[in-house]
Amino acid sequence: MRARSDVAFLRYALVVVGVVFVAGIWILMQVWPSGWVWQPAQPEYEQMIIGIYATLGVFLLRAARDPLEHLSLIWFTVWSSLVHGAIMLWQALRDPVEAGHLTGDVPAIILVGLLLAWLTRRATTGRPGESRRTVEEPATGTT
Repeated sequence: MRARSDVAFLRYALVVVGVVFVAGIWILMQVWPSGWVWQPAQPEYEQMIIGIYATLGVFLLRAARDPLEHLSLIWFTVWSSLVHGAIMLWQALRDPVEAGHLTGDVPAIILVGLLLAWLTRRATTGRPGESRRTVEEPATGTT
């Protein structure tokens, strides 16, 4: 029973992250530029980031329907978010102009990676002797 609720939590997280990636990043760049827009301003870079994350967001929304069938996409999101966050953290620590990112996109993308990793791990770890599939599927038979 616990494993099915873990898959449900992963589904909800994928929907939230997907929606934020599709629409939220652009909004955050507009309303909180000190935490979401790197200097000097480069519209081409911003469009590229929005395009990449919006595309990833669409696929995360699709993966939310059946997360256990899209584990490679979820793990890609985990690792790419953690690597991207680590690079941004290093850059924000080295350049005082970018310090606002330490309370903006840096912790946000690292949190996305950690949350999805934790939820995916929980959703794919069943009781002893159970596979991922049998954990998600309801038991059949008479009661």
